[in-house]
Amino acid sequence: MGVRTGIGHDVHRLEEGETLVIGGVTIPFEKGAVGHSDGDALSHAVVDALLGAANLGDLGLYFPSDDDQWKDASSLEFLKYAAEKVRSTHLAISNVDATVVLEEPKLSPHINEMKSNIAAALGIDMPLISVKATTTDGVGFIGRGEGIGAMAVATLTQE
Repeated sequence: MGVRTGIGHDVHRLEEGETLVIGGVTIPFEKGAVGHSDGDALSHAVVDALLGAANLGDLGLYFPSDDDQWKDASSLEFLKYAAEKVRSTHLAISNVDATVVLEEPKLSPHINEMKSNIAAALGIDMPLISVKATTTDGVGFIGRGEGIGAMAVATLTQE
């Protein structure tokens, strides 16, 4: 099988009074992501990238939003589960590269903690995780502060 690559993408609406969790980090802000679980768009994108690379479906297959078991669940648990599923197919996580798209707040002070959380949940070394942040320079629903998006690419190799 050699090398496999998967792409993940997630978006969530932002609303006042919700908690903003990104990469397992709770970030102080007046708005947070609306989601059935903790609304962690970064972790959700990484899960989909991993599952996609291993041809194992997607986040909704394992953690459906209509299942109360996952209400307010930590998405770091989803990452742990995805890593176990990947390993069960005799694949190893070689690299994860992700980008969070959010107008505010600035994420640079939180990036290392996000990387650490994701690496720990996946059971891999932190240097194998890249997390970046960008804005849309005011364009679209994210630019208007109405949402958050994340994209991720995962590379897997045969164990």
